[in-house]
Amino acid sequence: MGWFKRLKDGIQTTTKFKKEAPDGLWYQCKQCHETFTVKELKENFYICSKCEHHARIGSHDYFDLIFDGKFELLFEDIRSKDFLEFTDLKNYKDRLDVAWEKTDLTDAICVAHGKVGKRPLCIAAMDFSFIGGSMGSVVGERISRAVDHCIETMTPFMIISKSGGARMMESAFSLMQMAKTSTKLAQLSRAKVPYFSFMTDPTTGGVTASFAMLGDLNFAEPKALIGFAGPRVIKETIKRDLPEGFQRSEFLLDHGFLDFIVDRKELKTKIADLLFLFENKEEI
Repeated sequence: MGWFKRLKDGIQTTTKFKKEAPDGLWYQCKQCHETFTVKELKENFYICSKCEHHARIGSHDYFDLIFDGKFELLFEDIRSKDFLEFTDLKNYKDRLDVAWEKTDLTDAICVAHGKVGKRPLCIAAMDFSFIGGSMGSVVGERISRAVDHCIETMTPFMIISKSGGARMMESAFSLMQMAKTSTKLAQLSRAKVPYFSFMTDPTTGGVTASFAMLGDLNFAEPKALIGFAGPRVIKETIKRDLPEGFQRSEFLLDHGFLDFIVDRKELKTKIADLLFLFENKEEI
């Protein structure tokens, strides 16, 4: 729909057209601000075709990218509960109701079992859209049950971290998940089942301080923010400027905290290669 305004006698006009774009049609890169269609973004593995920025994606997007085809969701019946009757600006129960309705997710982590390169793999992937990917009791319990499943079936395990840290609405119960998940991963190690930790933007707080850094292999997407406290908090605490690229994947790789960085386009192939290597480690 358009309109025009005559400036003076004659044919000179100023014209303006108003175009309504459907929601979800366009995407603007948060780094270089280039705009392109969501279809183009999806076809490029949710990576900006101009600056290679990796857009944040959810657990099911990773499942679709990594698994050969079909996958089975596990432990979806476990739900968070406001057992402390916690209230800040709003009560926790209302926050959960909004998160369930808005995201169509059951919590901040989803667990799925499928095959990659025709080899079995169990993946627990976090969703930042669900209360900031915060780690609560359900996140810890799903990881715990996923470990039990992997030990029982001798299936390699992978966690895709994307989190702001522990869920404050569950107080000490959320902090207990750090010890719980670390203990379960120790059981996985004793059973000689491989565990891959894949860190994406952002991986912070109690998640970094527990299961995210305990992989047999720790790797990350390019330029992902990874750390315990955020760079702003650290800078204000130590009263010093931080090195360029501090807490990004490349900085952590240079300082020995990561084994490698993998572009999302190469993620499935890389995981398939790792599964092959761990399966045939006796012969290599």
